[in-house]
Amino acid sequence: RNFSLEHDTQYLYLSFVDRMYRISRESGQVEWSADFSQTANAADYNEAMTIYDVLCRSDRPNPASTELVPVNTLSSIHTGNMGQKTDFFQHAAEFFDGNTSGFLHACKALHGIPVSGGDAACELQFFSFLPVTVRFWESDEDFPPSLQILVPKNILDFMHYETVMFAVSHLLNRLMDETRNSTP
Repeated sequence: RNFSLEHDTQYLYLSFVDRMYRISRESGQVEWSADFSQTANAADYNEAMTIYDVLCRSDRPNPASTELVPVNTLSSIHTGNMGQKTDFFQHAAEFFDGNTSGFLHACKALHGIPVSGGDAACELQFFSFLPVTVRFWESDEDFPPSLQILVPKNILDFMHYETVMFAVSHLLNRLMDETRNSTP
């Protein structure tokens, strides 16, 4: 009810990173498909856990903050994959290096809205109620390629810190897949 999800007697439906998912009311299985009249695909671990975490934390009354912050500044626990001394995003940054047009195409394919910042940037939706901004910088003679992920300041009201990593990982994988699918 908190999210006004589409539903029928068998499923709850929601969009996550511009892909439609359904959750079986009987089994709890999470599936996705471009068209549920055809075969559905089972959601992977990152997808399912992110969806479950967001829905299980659905007792919050406040909307997502309009103030965006870098994802690696969210917690005082900076020891995991998103800590200050590691670069969780480096693999994706290297993937897009030399292909800013591919990055922008992938953003557009996921209904991203271009925004300012970096060599290219766009606002996407984790969920319809939870935006995310991705900024990309190409490498140059002094610096490696770089990605920055900006999320609502209160994203931890919507999902646990660990789940943010699942959501970001899924988002980056979708962007890379869209880039691969657009390359001849």
